Amino acid sequence: MSQTVLKLSEAAIYQDQNLVLSDVNVAINKGEFVYLIGKTGSGKSSFMKTLYGDLPLQEGEGFCVDFDLSTLSENEIPFLRRKLGIVFQDFKLLNDRNVKANLLFVLKATGWTDKAKMDAKIDDVLNKVDMQTKSFKFPYELSGGEQQRIAIARALLNDPELILADEPTGNLDPQTSVEVMEVLQEINKNGNTILMATHDYALILKFPAKTLKCDEQQLFEVVQKTV
Repeated sequence: MSQTVLKLSEAAIYQDQNLVLSDVNVAINKGEFVYLIGKTGSGKSSFMKTLYGDLPLQEGEGFCVDFDLSTLSENEIPFLRRKLGIVFQDFKLLNDRNVKANLLFVLKATGWTDKAKMDAKIDDVLNKVDMQTKSFKFPYELSGGEQQRIAIARALLNDPELILADEPTGNLDPQTSVEVMEVLQEINKNGNTILMATHDYALILKFPAKTLKCDEQQLFEVVQKTV
């Protein structure tokens, strides 16, 4: 039986007091790769923010990696985020330290203490994104695509049950976007569940997968047309 990683029923998503999406019913199972599409302002980011506890779920039911979003307390948010890997459009790497120190910072912040285990974990995630030779580089010495690979590696550090990628190719040129997508596809093949917000339809055509669309305050699955 497939395990459900994310499930929302009759949920409403609000940004401040504004209703962004209503009557949301969605489920994502372990191992799936799912796109989230829609115009700017259609609710993609608000939906994502609700999943990682940045916005409260005010109406309906929602479960994300076994956390009840409707009763989520401030204290639970760090624990929820440890079970998620979050990749942003603008990388959010710390420019004053090298790649390895960026990753160490996250491990220490999430309770890791054993130096050998931390080193092994960093080697492991850099290997997964094909950046094992770049651990001593600073973010500003890397290309945009390389920085996004490091951001993906960072998202993998705590073996997340769900990776939320919010426009991960938004700042990248088409060729680099494809390379980053190939990394995400490979990670998905290894068993990671990924929900990726994007407006890059070329990528969806090249790497077809289940697609959810935000439009006119609704969220629904789009049936892919075979061309």
